[in-house]
Amino acid sequence: MDAAPVPSSLSPHLRIHSISIFVRDQDRSLRFYLDQLGFHLAYDAKLQSGERLVAVAPPDGSAVLSLIAPKPDSQDYKLIGRSTRVVFITEDVLSKFQEWSKRGVRFQHTPRLRRIKYDPETHAVRSAVESPLLGEETPIWGGVSTRFRDLDGNTFSLVSFDEITHALEAQRRATAEKHESERRAAQELEIAKEVQSRLFPQSRPTIQLLDYSGMCIQARQVGGDYYDFLDLGPDRLGLVIGDISGKGIAAALLMANLQANLRSQCAISIDQPQLVLQAVNKLFCQNTPDGAFATLFFADYRVSTRRLRYVNCGHLPALILRANDTVERLYATCTVLGIFKKWDCELGELTFSPGDTLALYTDGITESFNEARDEFGEDRLVESLRRHRALPSEALLENIVADVRQFAPHEQHDDITLIIAKSAPS
Repeated sequence: MDAAPVPSSLSPHLRIHSISIFVRDQDRSLRFYLDQLGFHLAYDAKLQSGERLVAVAPPDGSAVLSLIAPKPDSQDYKLIGRSTRVVFITEDVLSKFQEWSKRGVRFQHTPRLRRIKYDPETHAVRSAVESPLLGEETPIWGGVSTRFRDLDGNTFSLVSFDEITHALEAQRRATAEKHESERRAAQELEIAKEVQSRLFPQSRPTIQLLDYSGMCIQARQVGGDYYDFLDLGPDRLGLVIGDISGKGIAAALLMANLQANLRSQCAISIDQPQLVLQAVNKLFCQNTPDGAFATLFFADYRVSTRRLRYVNCGHLPALILRANDTVERLYATCTVLGIFKKWDCELGELTFSPGDTLALYTDGITESFNEARDEFGEDRLVESLRRHRALPSEALLENIVADVRQFAPHEQHDDITLIIAKSAPS
């Protein structure tokens, strides 16, 4: 006997769509299947031709019965009230028999226990009483069966076989375990989301002459984007934005590790950004798997001098929209964190004057794309900054995100993170 072909992982899904049951009155039969058998309505639709399509399915949805009302003069009408040769399998025939009997279902006889034999050579299944010629070496199992009619006299079998029952029970246990595993995973993800949300700034350090806000909208329940506001003293503020390689839980864990390292190192070397980031890179290399890395933009703003010192570790260029409407880009001053153990960085410095606006962002903004696969890009971000620049930082930030979502209204594919800081007049 040839082995059955193994379906390819690329093969289209295939299943039986429906089994036709011929009835006299669709509404009357529908009530029988829904009310007495406890089936679900699969569909009830009317075609342009006027023909009505009605179908029901057992609670597990594994089969669909189409209830067809043929014309009285058709050949199909003669099939009403005959054996459908449809067999329903259940774990407990007696329980189902009692349940349906109470609902008025007509059975031909009470459930009966029969001995069944299976011939593996011919694949024949026969009753031991009806087929005594089968050899005792063939597998034998018990079966309980009965038959019932619907309102039109169509007959169906209701059976349970030990082997099939065991398979059903195993399938039910596997399904229950899968659902429980999915429930636990969803619960753990929800906890992770709550924990991660608390890693983002819960409050903003008070600092004079600077209006600033931040936002992170995650594409998944947890993600690898990071932003932070660091209190570096009464006259100083640290602005941080980063993007961890990867997605999901792994990126979220690396993000938490990076945040902890950065905050602890800032407390030690508050006046030396280069030393802070060298230490952060070293710890990141030690605590993360090979290939993991992070881009990061770190800014240290001192209000009294209006000086902004920054280090761009392979991140997208920050944008400064000057009061005179020109745009300045703060490009990378060093490579990403986490790849090289021997790592150094350069410090950039500039004046952040009254009326200037600073935008720090991740690629979830510029790489958002529309149906034509066009990206939002830096030019549209600059245009959005200019259009909303008169707004306070929080409203400005919200309007930019709204512009991104209007441009790319489909499913969000990456975290969207943005910091806006506006230098107020003296």
